[in-house]
Amino acid sequence: MELKLLGEYTTNDVEVHDTGLMKYINLNTNLNLHTAGRFSSYSAGKRNINTIERLLNKLMRTEKWTGKKYGAYRVLKDAFTIIAEKTKQNPVQVLVNAIENAAPREEVTRLKYGGIAVPKAVDVAPSRRVDVALRNIAIGATNASYKSKKPIANCLADEILGASRNDTTSFSVNKKEEIERIAASAR
Repeated sequence: MELKLLGEYTTNDVEVHDTGLMKYINLNTNLNLHTAGRFSSYSAGKRNINTIERLLNKLMRTEKWTGKKYGAYRVLKDAFTIIAEKTKQNPVQVLVNAIENAAPREEVTRLKYGGIAVPKAVDVAPSRRVDVALRNIAIGATNASYKSKKPIANCLADEILGASRNDTTSFSVNKKEEIERIAASAR
């Protein structure tokens, strides 16, 4: 018997096109998406957690959704249903494409020379690229649903679809472009 993600979606045919992110996008299927911090005892443990669960955890970071994992689970399941209806594709593949398009490749850090802080462009580690992409997708969805009649599941589906198409109206892709533009000016 094959386990399916969220009870419906298979991950066998999902491809990660960005070779730098291959080891950090984990799509292993479990019976439930709740590891309870099992891998948090060492620094690279995040890559052992399912990427869908990490998106769930990022959705729970705002005031309204703090600690409500089952509510975030239902929102994600509804968003995946909407994505599957709109695109006729596996929503897990659409999410992976969104992560690849929303992950910044370069960002700025501050170096101190004497008493002067100088911005310097640096390459982003693959683990951080996935983290930033997931965080921006979640923030974009919650910002779009705030003070709006549109449900958060629709906003999350729109954010994932926009990021997967590399649409600059998507919050996460727009944020990535902004970060890379600032880094380019700091070279």
